[in-house]
Order: sequence, then structure tokens, then C-alpha cells
Amino acid sequence: MSTPATPAQWRAALKAEGVAFTEFAGWTTRGRDVATGRIFGPVHGVLNHHTAGVNSLATIAAVGRPGLSPPLAHAYLPKYGVVILVADGRANHAGLVAKSVFDAIVAEKPLPKQDKSQTVDGNDSLYGLEVENLGDGKDVYTRGQYDSWVRFNAALCRLHGWSAGSVTGHLETSVEGKPDPAGPVAGYGRRGSFRFTMAQLRADVAERLAHPASWSPTPPRRPTP
Repeated sequence: MSTPATPAQWRAALKAEGVAFTEFAGWTTRGRDVATGRIFGPVHGVLNHHTAGVNSLATIAAVGRPGLSPPLAHAYLPKYGVVILVADGRANHAGLVAKSVFDAIVAEKPLPKQDKSQTVDGNDSLYGLEVENLGDGKDVYTRGQYDSWVRFNAALCRLHGWSAGSVTGHLETSVEGKPDPAGPVAGYGRRGSFRFTMAQLRADVAERLAHPASWSPTPPRRPTP
């Protein structure tokens, strides 16, 4: 359990972890706390999503979707790999989370299959990251995008003293059958292309957390002429 990061803490944590980032205007005061009467926090983990669309910044930060008011995440990660901070308060991204899964996130234990009989509102206590991808199983996450993805999650875990067990995906928490995040990844470090899984993301976050924040994975070897 942790107090949500302040804007200064966001900036410092991302910078230390080597995350390239920018700030969407007004992000430090954007959130759904006043509109819902529910304060964001304490926080317990990071919930990862894919956008199922392209050029989604405005939708996530300021426009929303039918029946869902913005902001729709705390940060947006486009293909070019630069994280954009869009909100510091409560965001409409998680929806209902199976309580059995939520309890496992809090305890940083392996996540069980969703039990739909009891739920909690994940918007109260999970950071949300939206990663640009069509979600069609063909659209590829770029190397730079995935590297920033790992670093972003590690930055928040390191800030709050969490392990990679606090990193989760919407497909693992949702009681509504959400499929995200998913898709092929161009590569990471010396690894070539692979299919995204939350298990692999957690493993890559855990590897970062085992090193200083300044650490970088070894880039792929260049072929010998």
C-alpha cells in the first residue's frame, strides 16, 4: 500500500529509470476524484493495457469514449516509445477487478483465475498505462516502445518498493473478458521478436529491479561482415 506519486515523484522516478517522457498539458491536476467523490489511492500496482487503436492520446487524456469519461489512464505509450503523462488522479481504466486477483496483487503473489463473485473498483488503486497497439494480434510493439514499457513499470515499482508482482494486465484482472495487452513485440535487449505475455513483462521488470535504475539491457549484436 502506497500513497500515489506526486508529479515531482513521477518525474524523478521516470528520469532515474531512463524513461523518455513528455507531459500532456494539465496532467498534474487531471483526474476523476472530484467528479466521482472517490479519491485515488492508496495504490497497489500498475495495470497495463493496449489501446486497440492508433493516435489515441486525445481520447485517453481529454475526450474519453462513449459512456466513459476521461482520463482513461495515467500515461500513454505510443509506438515511438516516449511515455506521455496524462493524469495524476483517479482514471477510468481498470473497471471492476476480481477481488481474488486484487488481493494477490496486494500480496505480490501469483495471480489466480478471475473469480467473478466478488469485485473491487480497480480505478481506486491501480495506475493505468495505455500502450499503442491495434490489439489485432498482428500489430507489432516496437523495440523502443517495449523498452519504455518495461522501464515505466519498473520505475513505479522501484518508487513504491514493490516487486514485479505488482505488475498486471487488464486480461488478468477484468471480470468482463478484456483481452489486453497482447500482440507481437519486435524485440528487447538481445532478444529477437516474441509474443507479448504478462509473465514475460514481469520477468523483464524483475530483471531491471535486480539492477540499479541506470541499468540497460544489452543491445542485440551486430552481424559480423
